Amino acid sequence: MASFQQLQLTRRRSRPLLAALALGVLSAFPALPLGPLGTLSLGAQAALANVGAVQLTVTADQGTAYVSGEMVKMQAVPRNVGGRIMLPLREAATLLGQPLGGGAGQIQLGRMTVDTKRNVAVLAGTAQPDGNVALVDGTLYVSVRLLTDALNGNLSSDPTGRTVTITALRDGGNPLVPQARFATDKNVYAPGERIIYTEYPFDPDGADITARRWTGKQDVFFQPGTYTISFQVTNARGQQSAPFSRTIQVTGTPIDTPLSYALKYADPGDSFSDPAILNYPAVAAQSVYRESFPLLFSDSPEAPTQSGVLYQDTVSGRARLLAYHLNALGRPARLYIMARNVEGRPVEVRTERLGETAPTRIEGQLGQVTLLEYFASSGTRTLTLDAGQTAAVYASPTLGSGSGVNVLQDLTTTGRVELTFVMLEDSLPPTQQVIQQSPYLSPDGRHQRGTFPNAVRSLQVNLNTLPARIVIGDGMVDPAIVGVDRLTGQPQRLAGNYGVLYDLQVNGAAGTAVALSPRGGLYRGAMNIQDGPLTQAIKLPKVGNALSPNQPVLLWRSLSDQLNIDFIPASGSNLPISLVFYRTRQNTGYGGVLKTYQP
Repeated sequence: MASFQQLQLTRRRSRPLLAALALGVLSAFPALPLGPLGTLSLGAQAALANVGAVQLTVTADQGTAYVSGEMVKMQAVPRNVGGRIMLPLREAATLLGQPLGGGAGQIQLGRMTVDTKRNVAVLAGTAQPDGNVALVDGTLYVSVRLLTDALNGNLSSDPTGRTVTITALRDGGNPLVPQARFATDKNVYAPGERIIYTEYPFDPDGADITARRWTGKQDVFFQPGTYTISFQVTNARGQQSAPFSRTIQVTGTPIDTPLSYALKYADPGDSFSDPAILNYPAVAAQSVYRESFPLLFSDSPEAPTQSGVLYQDTVSGRARLLAYHLNALGRPARLYIMARNVEGRPVEVRTERLGETAPTRIEGQLGQVTLLEYFASSGTRTLTLDAGQTAAVYASPTLGSGSGVNVLQDLTTTGRVELTFVMLEDSLPPTQQVIQQSPYLSPDGRHQRGTFPNAVRSLQVNLNTLPARIVIGDGMVDPAIVGVDRLTGQPQRLAGNYGVLYDLQVNGAAGTAVALSPRGGLYRGAMNIQDGPLTQAIKLPKVGNALSPNQPVLLWRSLSDQLNIDFIPASGSNLPISLVFYRTRQNTGYGGVLKTYQP
């Protein structure tokens, strides 16, 4: 017969290479101390998760143990107390994959209940002799014999009696709850290598999985180490699964840096780190002639305290309107843009594009949602106005006190039309008589209003050396447009160029990635991309706000040599920004590895 030591050696040599699997049963009991779990090798975790029985082999006064043949380090070592081999109860239960229950002052494991105040145990209703439970250095211990009987297991020992093995079935769990499952494409990754996750949870009765919760999940790890990822699901009945976990190792030669990884895999709208971004050379954009038209801008007083006219001017042909206001009247109000035909004949007023946000108290939302709506708008709406007739080309929803509105609208008229931006308390109708009786509100001295010619800035840039950046809205390389306040006759300089459409044509863009880098503080907006046959509005960033210059937000990876970008500075956000261009080749990838499968 083989000796116990020979059996142990055989176990170690024949242990299965199940590193892809992980801590299914162990992680099902989050209330237990998690310290021992971090010391389990991948094979030990896999054994607990997938085999019918679990074996725990321990030696008195030694911290090294074996779980189904895999070596682990115990936090509390087994003890010989009064001639009995005793194990730390909570740690042993965790290693055996068994749940602990009980209430105040009690711990239940299988058929055993331990009174933690008196350090006594009951097994299947029968009190156990003194000495089966002990408190050693603040840790609760139970004898291996009692622990084995509690689990209906089997106990064996070597000739010395100091090394014992408990064999017990893993816990069956709750048959009614859903089961969380996932796999990774491999077990060992290089730093900077993408991890592919495949989820396959299920419910025993076929109920829908309605919620998913991950712990420790990342698409990539850049630092070597061992990482445990857990997954938990909830079904349509509100029942929650036990956490299911897998552990991976990250080691070896890095494949990607955070920057090169982002250039390969980041989605448009995702931010990434690039500490060197401000050192990249600025590329001069050349102005080119294309059709332009004026901007009527209403943002002063930004928060009117009474009903009245905010801005007014007359246009003929194409014009862009931008209004940004908060309701400070102390009562519900609405913003209107009224059109009055000043011709002696009928005039058509056609809305070509419209984006708006209202009502909201979140200023960052005002600009971003408006731009996304503007880029997504399609079709036209036409009002036909008889001579002298007035009608609203825009009417906001009712604005509660302190809430705001942002509207961006492109119009085309077939004759001269007077446009009036007016804030009226909700009880006042937007009639021509009411508007004529409303006061002209004075500017607030902090914001701008006025009419600004050339609201389209057409630019062209040729990419050569990369990385490189294009600066927008800094007031120097890209100066602010100037105009006049028609109500006061005062010249105006539109800081931020809000409402100006930057029509940017980038040549030599094939194989490049472009990102937005905020340089003036918080930025939250959108851009419209045309890449060959593709047209797409991009939300920037995907969630939250862009804040730091060295945390750019990916805009696009260009497939065509000519890339067209439409950019309008977002109301409520800060300029300047930089558009940063990088060289990236998706077909080969950095490090020669590109993973495209995404289940």
